[in-house]
Amino acid sequence: MTQQPPPPGQGFGPPPPQYAPAQPPYAPAPPAYAPVPPQPVPAGPEFLAVDKRNAVVVDASGVVFEMSGFTMEFRWPEIQGVHYKASPDGKALMVAVVHLDGRFHECVVEARPRARLQEWFPQLAWVLSHYRPMG
Repeated sequence: MTQQPPPPGQGFGPPPPQYAPAQPPYAPAPPAYAPVPPQPVPAGPEFLAVDKRNAVVVDASGVVFEMSGFTMEFRWPEIQGVHYKASPDGKALMVAVVHLDGRFHECVVEARPRARLQEWFPQLAWVLSHYRPMG
């Protein structure tokens, strides 16, 4: 009985070292940047105004607008100013965030009952002065 040679392998084997790729083609590429872990927000005063569709939050991290399910976050280093006033009919709080480059975004929150608007003004003024003492 004669011995059979082992079955041939697939292909010709690995390429010679001078032709081998520097990195195997199946290895994932290294990330272009290292993800930054979330930083804990230091404790401090907060302001919250909310209605059925919209909300404004001001805290140590910055200002957040929630408008009909969309969230916009503005960090203090990118904010030039925050302005607020009552709507012309006196039924809502209007808050605007101005970026360093001059762009601005606005959020309107209804005050129900209407007396709540008068409660929000001193709270918002105090919180903004805590985080932005110069304006």
